[in-house]
Amino acid sequence: MCRSIKRLRTRDGETPPQEVEEAALQFVRKISGMRQPSQRNAAAFNEAVSQIAQATERLLEQLPPLQTRPSDPPA
Repeated sequence: MCRSIKRLRTRDGETPPQEVEEAALQFVRKISGMRQPSQRNAAAFNEAVSQIAQATERLLEQLPPLQTRPSDPPA
């Protein structure tokens, strides 16, 4: 998988919706092999981005915030 995908789950439990959307777009670009879809494929591409962003937001809402390890300084 792409090494530049960043973790969205944080210690404070807050993830900006824009970051979720950007991650979903990056994921769809990676798995589809398209940076920019053609007009013919744009609807399916955009729908995939939307669905993945929504699923990601639901997942992050259900997970507890990351725990601070004892060696980590307070945020």
